Amino acid sequence: MSRHSDAREASQLDRRLEALNDARELADGVLPDESLAEVLELLERASSRRSLSADHIVVGFFGATGSGKSSLFNAVSGAEIATAAARRPTTSEPLAGVWGDDGSEPLLDWLEVRNRHHATPVEGFADGDTGLILLDLPDFDSTRAANRRIVERMVGLVDVLVWVLDPQKYADAAVHNEFLAPLAAHGAVTLVVLNQVDRLPERDVQPVLESLKGILARDGLGNVQVLAASALVGTGVDTVRSAIRHVVVQRQASSQRLAADVVRASLQLRTVSGDREAAGVRPASKARLADELATAANVPLVVGAVARSYRLESTRRTGWPVTRWLVRFRPDPLRRLNLRSASAPELNRTSLPPAGAPERARTDAAVRGFADDASAGAPGPWRAAIRGAAREGRERLPDALDQAIAGTDLMASRKSWWWGVFNVVQWLALLTVLGGLGWLGLLAAMGYFQMPVPEVPRVEGWPAPTLMVAVGVVLGVFLALAGKFVGAAAAKTRAARARKRLRTAVAEVARELVVEPVEVEVSRLRSFNAALKAAGAK
Repeated sequence: MSRHSDAREASQLDRRLEALNDARELADGVLPDESLAEVLELLERASSRRSLSADHIVVGFFGATGSGKSSLFNAVSGAEIATAAARRPTTSEPLAGVWGDDGSEPLLDWLEVRNRHHATPVEGFADGDTGLILLDLPDFDSTRAANRRIVERMVGLVDVLVWVLDPQKYADAAVHNEFLAPLAAHGAVTLVVLNQVDRLPERDVQPVLESLKGILARDGLGNVQVLAASALVGTGVDTVRSAIRHVVVQRQASSQRLAADVVRASLQLRTVSGDREAAGVRPASKARLADELATAANVPLVVGAVARSYRLESTRRTGWPVTRWLVRFRPDPLRRLNLRSASAPELNRTSLPPAGAPERARTDAAVRGFADDASAGAPGPWRAAIRGAAREGRERLPDALDQAIAGTDLMASRKSWWWGVFNVVQWLALLTVLGGLGWLGLLAAMGYFQMPVPEVPRVEGWPAPTLMVAVGVVLGVFLALAGKFVGAAAAKTRAARARKRLRTAVAEVARELVVEPVEVEVSRLRSFNAALKAAGAK
């Protein structure tokens, strides 16, 4: 394996580990703590292993009681370790055979292996060119809990796993369900050795191997290498050595092991999370949320007040001057709601009715409906997270909506151009009436005092002062009535603009307190799934 290939392999592993860590961080608070703790443990383990000797490959021999694991270990390792191992009545703690001293001690310290035997080179197997550590481990079916804990820990630490099975118990559910099946992603760094084949009639060896391969395929290890051996008579020992040697010289075992761990952790997270995306926030959902919140916040009431206030102001400014003053005794709807002025909105509050049970129920239903739409299709834990994000700002909604309405410019103080035109004409009409009445009064006074009364000009037979009064009154009444119709139409336009501004303000509150938190969670799920994909989950 070239140095360039090693660097590429390390770079790929870096990216996958980083992606797995991203997924763990994104899932924090969503997925169960124990699942994330397992991922964190893997990441810390990977960091530790990569900081130790990359020149040594750690090969662990695992097996049940009576499988001949230690005998096969001794046969593969050579005589010197076999002599040391023979003095152990049982395999109660790990025993290491070490080829290549430099860098092995910190690695063995990390593995917590105290029994270390620096072996002499074995031709064609461990000749000193590449660092190699073989571990003879306790029986995984030991009745001693401490032994089992050692095996479980080592399963997660060694670079290459050699499972030694015997013809009598090769189909044992314990080894397959508890160890082999969970390591289905580790096929590239796993060897399975059917030991003690010397106990089988020669005609039965191949059928038993085929049976074992079938069971491994059901475990997800259909591509794992299965070998036959007998430590007692030496059958297949060289083949086992060659298989281990092949893995060692590739110099990828450590990276492949960690990559397999990443794949397994990614699959476990995906199993816990679920492999789906959320529907996300859609414009129609945001529009429905804004409409429902606007209704719950009494926006229709404010819009109606805007229209009534405009009509009232129009009458006050364009009505017949003789009677328009009466309008001043009618209260301004906007002023009653404390919405006449938009100054210092941050200090202002409306006088709208406080949110009662119906309004709160409507608000809750709107938020819940929006969250349901956005989280549709999402896995259970993420669906709950999206709904929770939508509910976080629910308690602040009533006050925030009230402030938004109070701070919205309803254009209540803006004058309409036609008010001035009508007002000028109204006053001209009133002056015409007053002029005509004054003229008629003067003529009446002159007649009363027996003074000569001048001839009054006539227009189409009508006396000019009488015509002035009539025209002024008719024009004033007409303008007052016309002003009401124009004011009503303009009030609808003013109300429509106010509705649009209020709805925009409500939508902004909804965006800040509901939509954005939901979008963050939806994006978080999307990023989580992307990170898992990058980490290698399939």
